[in-house]
Amino acid sequence: MTRSVQPAEHAPFETPRAPAAARADTVDVLFGRPVPDPYRALEDPDAPATRAWSAAQDEWFHAHVDHLAGRDALRARLAELLATGLTGLPCWRGDRHFLIRRDPGREHAVLFVVEPDGAERALVDPIAIDPTGTTTLDQWVPSDEGDRLAYLLSTGGDEESRLYVLDVRTGARIEGPIERVRDTSIAWLPGGDAFYLVRRLPAEEVPAGEEQYHRRVYLHRVGTDPVADVEVFGAGTEPATYFGVGVSRDGRWLTVSASLGTAPRNDLWLADLRAGSPERPVLRPVTVGLDALTGVRVGRDGRLYVFTDLAAPRGRLCVADPAAPGPEGWRDLVAEDPDAVLTGFAILDGTHAPTPTLLVTRTRHAVGELTVCDLATGAVLARPATPGGSPGSIGGLAEHPEGGHEAWFGWSDYTAPSAVLRYDARTGAIDTWATAPGTATLPDVHVRQECYRSADGTEVRMFVIAPTAEPDRPRPAVLYGYGGFGISLGPAYSAGALAWVEAGGVYAIANLRGGAEEGEEWHRAGMRGNKQRVFDDFHAAAEHLTARGWSAPDRLAASGGSNGGLLVGAALTQRPQLYAAVACSMPLLDMVRYERFGLGRLWSDEYGSAEVAEELDWLLGYSPYHHVRAGVRYPAVLFTVFDGDSRVDPLHARKMCAALQDASTSGRPVLLRAEAEVGHAARSVSRTVELTVDTLSFLADRTGLDLNARADEDGRDGGSVR
Repeated sequence: MTRSVQPAEHAPFETPRAPAAARADTVDVLFGRPVPDPYRALEDPDAPATRAWSAAQDEWFHAHVDHLAGRDALRARLAELLATGLTGLPCWRGDRHFLIRRDPGREHAVLFVVEPDGAERALVDPIAIDPTGTTTLDQWVPSDEGDRLAYLLSTGGDEESRLYVLDVRTGARIEGPIERVRDTSIAWLPGGDAFYLVRRLPAEEVPAGEEQYHRRVYLHRVGTDPVADVEVFGAGTEPATYFGVGVSRDGRWLTVSASLGTAPRNDLWLADLRAGSPERPVLRPVTVGLDALTGVRVGRDGRLYVFTDLAAPRGRLCVADPAAPGPEGWRDLVAEDPDAVLTGFAILDGTHAPTPTLLVTRTRHAVGELTVCDLATGAVLARPATPGGSPGSIGGLAEHPEGGHEAWFGWSDYTAPSAVLRYDARTGAIDTWATAPGTATLPDVHVRQECYRSADGTEVRMFVIAPTAEPDRPRPAVLYGYGGFGISLGPAYSAGALAWVEAGGVYAIANLRGGAEEGEEWHRAGMRGNKQRVFDDFHAAAEHLTARGWSAPDRLAASGGSNGGLLVGAALTQRPQLYAAVACSMPLLDMVRYERFGLGRLWSDEYGSAEVAEELDWLLGYSPYHHVRAGVRYPAVLFTVFDGDSRVDPLHARKMCAALQDASTSGRPVLLRAEAEVGHAARSVSRTVELTVDTLSFLADRTGLDLNARADEDGRDGGSVR
């Protein structure tokens, strides 16, 4: 049984065509190459013409989307699936622990402290601070004793965090706000009277346009004017350098890490704070000038534990003497696994542990796994089974800073809400420490991991979530990808994906090159001059879904955000015939000018720079905005952008939207959805629901999915497609 949806059923629009933007003859000549930019005027959001065009686009969007069938049912179902809430990992300080939890009905997660007797108190509740829901808790770090808490808040999606310190016992603020701490790192000294942090220099001390850069490491003493903070490190480094700081539990060892933007390498220093004052630590190099990512910690046994991908793109764990921390003194404790990526470790060496134990986490083709090793030798002791029959992800590891015999880790898969699990070294057992605080009736879905070949023969993997174990007919499908910055897409609970599959569709997530699903080599195979491989992997994923019978080009949608927005922008311009619709969120699309806006300068190591002739060729080879061609039958496209986004400027979507509306001959809509007071990252639950309703109802309409249906009712999967 199918429901036919014909264009005549759509409500009439006020205008027969999308609102047009003025097209100019703007052309840059870069290294002798003419580079047209006909919609540059849309870069200025405050220009009267841009404001008028944006207002008209908003009307055009609502005229197409507000009336679509199934929106009410989808909204209700998403609200139910998100009402499961979430519980984060415990952060232990003695017998007290801290955790994040979002209970059913709450717009944001709340930070709680749980006392030794089990009594809990809310410490930071974003809604209590700001009932509008536009304030988010960005970061929090308790002192070593657990009696003080540093936390960061931002508003309106701008991620311009402000730092506060509170007394955990009373909940009262001790100080704050401290400004210019976006993306800071915080490391407390024992006693809770001081901490290291990372701040930007004041705007008046840096060149115009570089206010987001020029970070330094400072020592701050609680209760003092931040102006008096002592600069510890950072002078003379590149403006786009980011720093990380850490202090060992005993307060002896300070680590400082430095990386340029998002480059997959860092420099690292170690200082013995007993050999100098905290204000003037003597930092000794661990790794400087090496093409690798490395992190260190000093264990209770006095050994330096080194987590690195140096000479091991899938990661290894080494040990060394803190007095001689360089690579020449490293000894493998956990060697690189040729088929799995090392992601974390926990040290369980408390008095109740039967033997000092090392708990290691890896991903094997994006699926999480645990290994128990002997702490002294690294020898494998056990491989505990993870729960359930569906592939899942391990989200972080938590342990007692004093050692202990327990470790906590998050577990998530596509079929159930995330949970916190506990490993007990005394018994070797894994049990459930905390489930999602709410409940929902979940659909019965099938999850497969399938392999396919990309254009150059490389084997790529993809998760397919579907109502059936094997394809029974081409269904409306969403293909999602990211493929950049070494970010892996492992199994995770998704209300949107479950609602889509429950209605009879297929949801697929491709593990493209550019991510880290197969280690750092996999990442580098899809960055800089290799970026086209990422798009080829995505095209091949779409072709695989069609060849396997999961979907068909007139029923397939592409979806991605941020770097994934660039991905689907390239997909729709390079292979428009593969897709019926595209959802492109907070995208990078003008790859010639991306460095000039937002935080684009930080990403040149990932993409290349238009200021280098060879790298400009890379960028122009795929830049979606520059590959829009008149007379092409492009798929339906929905751009979603957020006015508070301080990472990726919405101008990319504005320019691309105007170009596609002018060029496409398919008659399919190209829409722009702009949202205020929200940015690139965290948002309230209600805003998440509305964005997902708009996006999925648009994709359902274009692929023929009936959102009012349920896959297990009578086999329905929607109606005819256009």
